Amino acid sequence: MAFALHINMERCTGCNNCVVACPVDALELYTEDPVTKEKIYKVKDGKAVILDFNSELCAGCGVCVQACPYGVIKLEGPWESRVKARKVEA
Repeated sequence: MAFALHINMERCTGCNNCVVACPVDALELYTEDPVTKEKIYKVKDGKAVILDFNSELCAGCGVCVQACPYGVIKLEGPWESRVKARKVEA
């Protein structure tokens, strides 16, 4: 099963609570200079604060949602994984 996270990066402070709380390491928070357009990010101190989410690893437990003190994460799903669906079709 695959899950989706909706993250309001305008309100995210980059505190890393969601990353630390995730039991399956589906989240990674890092900064990148210069700013990129490839991931979910916001600009802080001239660098991109990026929250990378791996939907294939996500167990849908919602621990990251509970760990966020600012309520910026919303969890949706589950859906059948596109990767798993492709394997079945092949």
